[in-house]
This record gives sequence, C-alpha cells and structure tokens, in this order.
Amino acid sequence: MNLRGTVRADRPLVVLAVGEEASYLPPELPVLLTGMGKVNAASAVAAVLAAGPRPSLLLNLGTAGALRPGWAGIHEVATVLQHDLDTDLLRTLTGETYGAPLSLASEGAVLATGDTFVADDAARDRLAQRADLVDMEGYAVAWAAAQAGVPCRLVKQVSDEAGEGAARTWRESVDACARDLAAWAARHFA
Repeated sequence: MNLRGTVRADRPLVVLAVGEEASYLPPELPVLLTGMGKVNAASAVAAVLAAGPRPSLLLNLGTAGALRPGWAGIHEVATVLQHDLDTDLLRTLTGETYGAPLSLASEGAVLATGDTFVADDAARDRLAQRADLVDMEGYAVAWAAAQAGVPCRLVKQVSDEAGEGAARTWRESVDACARDLAAWAARHFA
C-alpha cells in the first residue's frame, strides 16, 4: 500500500492497483496504490478510510480485460461481481448471502473481479456469460467503500482481451492506458 498526497473530505481519493496505472494522474489528486488482488485492495482502502478523513468519493481507476470482442476504451462500471466466489453455493450452505453483486450506477459495464489475471480463452468465454470486463480489484474497492458509507465509482480502461497473450498485451498497453485514465480524471476531477 502506498498513499500519495493528502486525503481530504472535499476531494476524491483515486485508487489504483499499481504505479504503472497512475503514472500520469493530475498531481492535485490523492492516490492510493493498493497492490494487486482483492485482499490488497480491500485492506488498503479499509485502512485509509479508518484513519480518516474520508474522501468525498473513492474513484477506482485501472485497467481491465475485455470479455467480448470489440470492447475498447474507457468504461464506467454499473455492476461489479466476484467471479471467483461461489455466492450461490455459500447461500445454500449457510443461508446467508456473501459476495452479492454490487450496483454502482444505472448505466455502464458489468465488471467481474477475481484474484486471477485472466489470460485464457476458455476462462474469458465463461466470464463473458456474466460480465463485459474483468479485473482484480474493483469489487474489493467497491465493497470496502460501501462498508464505510463512502460513494464509489469504478472506471476501467480496456488493456487487453483477457485471452491468450493478455499478459504481454497488458505490459505493452499499460502506459497508454495510464495516459487515457489520467486524461479522463483531469476532465472529470481536476
């Protein structure tokens, strides 16, 4: 976890997984780098929110894999779900719902979050039945924000096609994705 800048109640806190995604963000925006994966994201966000002050918004920017052909560019997320948690089975076993999808906006993409970098055509095709995009932190950020009562937006830039070769494509595209995300943030929050 790495917090750059000062969290203020009148400004959003920009949350990203890694520094490569944050390279070009406007310097006046505080940035929290959580590390990759749901545990890192949830624990980093929870720690910052517990320490206070709470920001006006948690803005999770980052890269995501496209699960369907033709998906490119920047997308705001309307619904986020965990693709690696069997919510239905857990409900059957316990009678409780754990990890239900979270609604964030009335329009936008469906994002599947899990602790796997999806770089396999078969896995991508299975996930495409439920979502448009895939990442590794979005659900955890949104969940931690909801637990603390802080508004949250997820905005994702497509970096790869979540199939064979996705890791190579991510490495090649992350700098351009970071520029696009910074331009988006500057238009909306600077």
